[in-house]
Amino acid sequence: MANSAQARKRAKQSEVRRRHNASFRSMVRTYIKKVDAAIIGGDHASATTAYNTAVPVIDRMADRGIIHKNKAARHKSRLNSAIKALQA
Repeated sequence: MANSAQARKRAKQSEVRRRHNASFRSMVRTYIKKVDAAIIGGDHASATTAYNTAVPVIDRMADRGIIHKNKAARHKSRLNSAIKALQA
């Protein structure tokens, strides 16, 4: 337990920030799942649309430090290659 007023405040701020960041991480996962669902469905057009919607969100969260930039790049690369495989 926090012993000083400063430590109590810091703990409170950390908890608020953790919840906020968890919300953002959840949002990124949701967008990725939407693209995956469209890929599994086999619809190239809807998969491309979902991908184009997800990319700015993934990039924004990487810029904010919610997810690592390499993880963002990895997700985008894998999703894009799966969409290109659908077309072929």
